[in-house]
Amino acid sequence: MKQYTFKKEERLCNKRLLGQLFQSGSFFMRYPFRVGYHFHEGLGVPAQVVIAVPKKRFKRAVDRNLLKRRIREAYRLQKEELLYQDLRQQHPDKGLLLSLQYIGKEIHDYAYIVSKMHDVLNQLTHELRKIPDAKVD
Repeated sequence: MKQYTFKKEERLCNKRLLGQLFQSGSFFMRYPFRVGYHFHEGLGVPAQVVIAVPKKRFKRAVDRNLLKRRIREAYRLQKEELLYQDLRQQHPDKGLLLSLQYIGKEIHDYAYIVSKMHDVLNQLTHELRKIPDAKVD
């Protein structure tokens, strides 16, 4: 059964975990996203994600919220088949802290964001396969 939900437990809100992600995490760029990831023990879900759209580029909250909604929806629909299945097989006892930062300069339509999210999640699973036994904090 596919899980097309995005529950509270899957959102990265803990400041301590956010600090760990940004201090000791690994990052890669895939326009229009900058993706950060870090393994952590005992999350209870395969991955926790934080989505960020900079206020510096998009002054109006309406625009930032629109982009965050589009990114969140694209992630929600693709996470199970592109990310969670691989995480459960490769690293069953570890959770992934994930940061999706929008670095684009314009507001793209939903179809574009979905295709780029597909690319991001494919590259992320490829990066995670390179880590045989992930270091955990």
